[in-house]
Amino acid sequence: MESINIKELNDRIQRESSFVDILTMEMNKVIVGQKHLVENLLIGLLANGHILLEGVPGLAKTLAINTLSRAVDSKFSRIQFTPDLLPADVLGTLIYSQKTEQFQIKKGPVFANFVLADEINRSPAKVQSALLEAMQERQVTIGEETFKLPEPFLVMATQNPIEQEGTYPLPEAQLDRFMLKVVVTYPKKEEERQIIRMNNSGTFPKAQPVLKPEDIVRAREVVKDVYMDEKIERYIVDIVYATRTPEDYGLGKIASMISYGASPRASISLAMASKAYAFIKRRGYVIPEDVRAVCYEVLRHRIGLTYEAEAENMTTDQIISEIINAVEVP
Repeated sequence: MESINIKELNDRIQRESSFVDILTMEMNKVIVGQKHLVENLLIGLLANGHILLEGVPGLAKTLAINTLSRAVDSKFSRIQFTPDLLPADVLGTLIYSQKTEQFQIKKGPVFANFVLADEINRSPAKVQSALLEAMQERQVTIGEETFKLPEPFLVMATQNPIEQEGTYPLPEAQLDRFMLKVVVTYPKKEEERQIIRMNNSGTFPKAQPVLKPEDIVRAREVVKDVYMDEKIERYIVDIVYATRTPEDYGLGKIASMISYGASPRASISLAMASKAYAFIKRRGYVIPEDVRAVCYEVLRHRIGLTYEAEAENMTTDQIISEIINAVEVP
């Protein structure tokens, strides 16, 4: 690609990505700290992927996606996953009307732009797979009719790491449907003081609509145009391959820790998330730092650990660190 084209592309991305700062500022009015969560929500939104959040209760997970939907002026729905939830409670169902003597379609809460699937691991596999099908196909079939889901469509599912009793962990194949897995941590001391102050004063700022859903759909097309060099593509493939055959990358010591590596979906997600990250940073091309910045979120739920790794308290994040340090940077 000629340098003049890169310059043109860079200028265009700078113009098109100007809304990112406005959207982030609007969200930061409401959410104290959690910059990492806000950034990953934007990456998921721009890269057209879904997000799995793991964190203890009370870390502004619901608030974050609700604020984003307000700022984008779109429809938000929250589904509380419980053991007695049915697929029809999520997708919708047919209801018989005595007045018309016909079945009418009642759409479920999944028909929204932003869907919060709260504590997804609390409901049985049947409900989980119903939601995941809607996420993958972007459509829902009720009776004999098929309905397209609105655009943009983003599912943010949360799972609680501390309550293991009465939970149904998501199977590996279904975890793979999520583009990013974000681990939400506690706020810093100063941030927590700010949260207390806001709650005590009783003045809760509300996000104002700064974008329309169609602006996001248009931005997604621009994100696809972000330039990715062949060297970066090879770098992404090397990182993903290192999770499957660590020995080829001089990582024999972690080979026994990995039961299975990342799928080709990981390569696609890593490429798309890197482009979205470059777009957020208002750059028209992807650099290795972009790949490294999103690597943990894209890969952490796609690497299986062996019993040996669990016995040695080895985490997927540590394995990803080893891989990033071993794979040659272009």
